[in-house]
Amino acid sequence: MDDITGNNLENTEDQGQNEYNKIINVDLEKEIKKSFLDYSMSVIVSRALPDVRDGLKPVHRRILYTMYENHLDPDKAYRKCADTVGSVLGRYHPHGDASVYDALVRLAQDFSMRYMLVDGHGNFGSVDGDPPAAYRYTESRMSRLSQEMLLDIDKDTVDFTPNYDDRLKEPTALPSHFPNLLVNGSTGIAVGMATNIPPHNMGEVIDGMCTLIDNPDATLEQLMEHIKGPDFPTGAVIMGRSGIRAAYATGRGRVIVRARAEIEEEKNGRYNIIVTELPYQVNKARLIESIADLVKDKRIEGISNVEDHSDRTGMRIVVTVKREASPQVVLNQLFSYTQMQSTFGVIMLAIVNGEPKTLTLKEALQHYIDFQEDVVTRRTQYELRKAEERAHILQGLKIAVDHIDEVIALIRASKDRPSAKAALMDRFGLDDVQAQAIVQMTLGSLTGLERQKLEEELAAIEAKVADLKDILVNRGRLMGIIKDEALEVKRRFGDERRTEIAAISGEVDIEDLIPREECILTLTNFGYVKRLPADTYSIQHRGGRGVSGMSRRDEDVATEMFVIGSHDYVMFFTNLGRVYRLKCYEIPEGSRTSKGMNIVNLLPLSADERVTSMIRVPEFDEESYLVMVTRNGIIKRTELKAYDTTRKGGVIAIDLDEGDELAWVLLTDGSDQLVLATKKGMAIRFSEGDVRAVGRTARGVKALTLKEGDEVAGMSAVRSGGLLLTVSETGYGRLSEIADYRLQSRGGKGIINYHVGRYGDVAAIKVVDPEDDVILISSDGIIIRIRANSIRLCARPSKGVRVMRLAEGSRVVTLARTAHDDEEAEDEIPEDDGEDLTEEELGAENEEGQVDGADESDE
Repeated sequence: MDDITGNNLENTEDQGQNEYNKIINVDLEKEIKKSFLDYSMSVIVSRALPDVRDGLKPVHRRILYTMYENHLDPDKAYRKCADTVGSVLGRYHPHGDASVYDALVRLAQDFSMRYMLVDGHGNFGSVDGDPPAAYRYTESRMSRLSQEMLLDIDKDTVDFTPNYDDRLKEPTALPSHFPNLLVNGSTGIAVGMATNIPPHNMGEVIDGMCTLIDNPDATLEQLMEHIKGPDFPTGAVIMGRSGIRAAYATGRGRVIVRARAEIEEEKNGRYNIIVTELPYQVNKARLIESIADLVKDKRIEGISNVEDHSDRTGMRIVVTVKREASPQVVLNQLFSYTQMQSTFGVIMLAIVNGEPKTLTLKEALQHYIDFQEDVVTRRTQYELRKAEERAHILQGLKIAVDHIDEVIALIRASKDRPSAKAALMDRFGLDDVQAQAIVQMTLGSLTGLERQKLEEELAAIEAKVADLKDILVNRGRLMGIIKDEALEVKRRFGDERRTEIAAISGEVDIEDLIPREECILTLTNFGYVKRLPADTYSIQHRGGRGVSGMSRRDEDVATEMFVIGSHDYVMFFTNLGRVYRLKCYEIPEGSRTSKGMNIVNLLPLSADERVTSMIRVPEFDEESYLVMVTRNGIIKRTELKAYDTTRKGGVIAIDLDEGDELAWVLLTDGSDQLVLATKKGMAIRFSEGDVRAVGRTARGVKALTLKEGDEVAGMSAVRSGGLLLTVSETGYGRLSEIADYRLQSRGGKGIINYHVGRYGDVAAIKVVDPEDDVILISSDGIIIRIRANSIRLCARPSKGVRVMRLAEGSRVVTLARTAHDDEEAEDEIPEDDGEDLTEEELGAENEEGQVDGADESDE
């Protein structure tokens, strides 16, 4: 039985393979995936997204081209929209009539289009959300501006493709002698992506385009000198330039738009809020309804009445404020709770060479310029071809006129036209086109006046041919023609900007508006970062108790602090050996006692990743190096430019051994000397040149040999005139001459720096100048700022003096140096009982501390 069943199955499979069987076995998963991808790409390319060349979706392009074919010119009579919709459906757009009519209506709405492409007659809807009348009632024709989009389409300027039934040809793009994608913007939702390009001012966009033609390397700042930002047909006010800059630089951004509102005082002393312009795409009727609902729900209690006084002269919404209410407070509530303030999410996505692509402002302009270069080139080639054909015919006619008697005799002697053509071709060496033109000449062409016109036309055609050829070989002339035609469109259709761009305080994306000042960055053990002005902490005498530096969560510890310019880059190095980059001003500013913002809100850190080092980088030059040291004493040197990346996810800074972590990073010039100190009191000084430069992802080599249980406590670069400050966890510190630390070779055990058994482990070291101020942070979040020269200069391994009084159980965790502040001290703490070591103790270096270690080869 099993055998029979098996044979039947085999026979069935064989039948499936039979060439006469119409059943095809298909993997359902693959078929669905293929079909959905095909559908998705069809929606993306052929329906929902605009083309970067003319800024139109296929339905809009088909509407305008159909109007062009139907001769619905601006100087002709309007025609029913039903006729246009039917023509579009029958010829090019195999979809529903509603989709075509909705698209046509939008092209005729002055509140949707910054520059209308269809001239509508009748009810085409309103800003209140009223629907347009049915297409049997409305009429339309092309606007004068849309003629500029179709100009020269009959001169082989664009490609044509078969329509849906292969009966007609339709253009793949319109010639469009102005950058419509930016001028009128576009919106659309495709499969897995969407576009939302805001409209712009015609004159600004064309000026920006001309700037890019003149200078292909123009920066975004240079383009934005002309293109200020979106210019919505409904006006309103854009709040700040940060979203605009982000959108133009990356293709994505958030633009905050507010209604234009003014507070007016009536004669009776009451106030009205007058709204005259709304954000783009905001429904006025729904806005008024939402305000009424807020008043009814008592979320806004200062409004007594809302009326719509809008008419044909413009919009006017009157919000009456109660006598006891503050009109400014009410206005701010309206901005907060209603669409009087909305966000326009810019997504500059368009079809480029058949594929969807997110574009920057410069890329969008450049693609349009490239398209116009192709359009003008093809038009010039077409005109040259036609001119040469005409010149060729005129040359034949000139020959005929020069030998008119003989030509007439030949024609009279011929029995028919073909034989007359053959005789002319044989006698005068003419081709078929020239001979055909001669036999079609009328007797009136033989007059002297007509002969003179013939010669003048031939001379003009020959001059035109020479000029057209010069355009094709001279790109400068070609680009000049593009500029001139665009500037002519600007002259005819350009107007004043409608949308105001208002500056707002606290904006951080426009660097020119951000003051250049010194700041202090702090980072806690739990990853809270904040930015403060460097003068936040007033100078005190050494030994002071300091002031509270942050409100921290239980058991959190301030672990990092340094001084930086507000416009410098901040490089964040993590314990896992990765590096991230921000501008200093991108870090939120906090108060002296605030805990700041968790760094995970600024950087995409993984769950077990924390920032261990931050450095200041004014610029990424080719002469600087980054020197990194890990807790286990591995050192690495790499060129700074290797880390010049804008990747939001960061890059690898160093390859770490298991159980090790990156702890210190310095910016050097390649010729520095470095001092490393360990927690258990050892120190080593060696030349940076002992560490050869390696690649960004390399491991590095041994900096010094550590005892068991020891780890690196700090690293600093030697400076001329600098002194080495060593601070213990118990709050003692001292300055020492750099000469006290003899130059050794990398990899050695170093020499004794501090007697940790007597005075506590080393907390940190730093090379400082006597005129510097020193900022210290304790584990309980207390910060103190003291003069560096108030700390005693002692030989190593002296205890030094008390630099910070600590609460019970507290310890010093880090220090930073900054330029001296002349502000008067707030308080003064009496001198402590700090004492120097005896001569015997000063010389108590053991043998182990005196041995220089041999170099290791790079690993």
